[in-house]
Amino acid sequence: MALGIAIVSVNGYAQQALSLDRALQLAKGRSHQLTAQDTAAKASREMGIAAGQLPDPTLKLGINNLPINGPDQFNLTNDFMTMRSVGVMQEITRGDKRKARSARFNSEAEVAEAGRAVALANLRRDTAMAWLDRYYQERMLDVLRPQRAEAGLQIEAADAAYRGGRGTQADVFAARSMVAQIDDRIRQIEKQIGTAKIKLARWVGEDASQALDTPPSLDAVPLDLLGLEDQLAHHPQIAVMAKQEEVARADADVAQSNKRADWSVELMYSQRGPAYSNMVSVNVSVPLQWDQKNRQDRELSAKLAAAEQMRAQREEATREHVADTRMWLQEWQSNHERLAHYDSDLIPLSLERTRAAIAAYRGGSGQLTSVLEARRMEIDTRMDRLRLAMETAALWAQLEYLIPAEHQPTKEPRQPSLPTPTTATEK
Repeated sequence: MALGIAIVSVNGYAQQALSLDRALQLAKGRSHQLTAQDTAAKASREMGIAAGQLPDPTLKLGINNLPINGPDQFNLTNDFMTMRSVGVMQEITRGDKRKARSARFNSEAEVAEAGRAVALANLRRDTAMAWLDRYYQERMLDVLRPQRAEAGLQIEAADAAYRGGRGTQADVFAARSMVAQIDDRIRQIEKQIGTAKIKLARWVGEDASQALDTPPSLDAVPLDLLGLEDQLAHHPQIAVMAKQEEVARADADVAQSNKRADWSVELMYSQRGPAYSNMVSVNVSVPLQWDQKNRQDRELSAKLAAAEQMRAQREEATREHVADTRMWLQEWQSNHERLAHYDSDLIPLSLERTRAAIAAYRGGSGQLTSVLEARRMEIDTRMDRLRLAMETAALWAQLEYLIPAEHQPTKEPRQPSLPTPTTATEK
């Protein structure tokens, strides 16, 4: 029965652990920025439909040739020229112009959709970095607490040696100073964990208070150095700039269509006095583009220049992103090699030094200061290893969520895995 209760308790804890994938889902579900981009795209689509329609007709009502003096002053029926008129006017916008205007708004909708991809990529990256930051801060605390317990035992050993005449009071103070320093580092890490929880809560809400699950594999990123430029063509920010370029070219198409004027047609019915005939009028009007070279041509030239500006900015931004990504990949790979060096050489050496110093001290041939110094070096080495792992994890988050999943290669390049950090000194 007790075993069953324990299993249920463990399962309940596992269900409450916040995994990185779950954090990403929560952040996506809570995001208002994604909703804003969706509504912006919808608004532009609606405007695109409206822009493809003919303008609303204009209703005209009027009184023409009304006498204002004489015997027929303000009389609507006695004078043969007085007419009460009702008419309707319709601007006949050409189909290609309406199509160009509609395409322009549809391009704006695509910009909003690309902006949603940028917001989602940033959200996933920032959520992952906040999750990983908290995870590694907690692992630092896991390193310090066992070391603090070991250092506490050395205070007792130093006190016993001092009372037995085998040690000095300076050794006692040195051991207590070591414990105080570890306590200060623990307080600092606890503060950083609190800050990390606040950052994570920004994205996932109240679930940020849950314990964290184990991190996903950080041994590969969905990027290939050989095809990096082609992959980064799908970078969300580059995609936004490409869509903005399309909007600029759609503006140029609208300006090109404006070089051909639209006609307006008006039909009017005029009623006169009973003694006179009623009349119907038909009018056609068209703007006279008598100075196209200084108006329509210059407007078209400006729009084409704006489109060329967007193209140049997009290509320059692509080069910058490629260079930044290459640097991130190089640093990420270098960090993997350094982490392997920590696990194969630096941490084992620091552990052996601590063991040797403790053995010499217990055998009477070593000094307590040597033990404390060795322990301090071991703690620093383990903490440096965790800080490097945290930096590497942040780089992984940058690279992992750089390209939308639908544009990632089906086969990911494999890289050396990040070894699990050791938390306590084995004695």
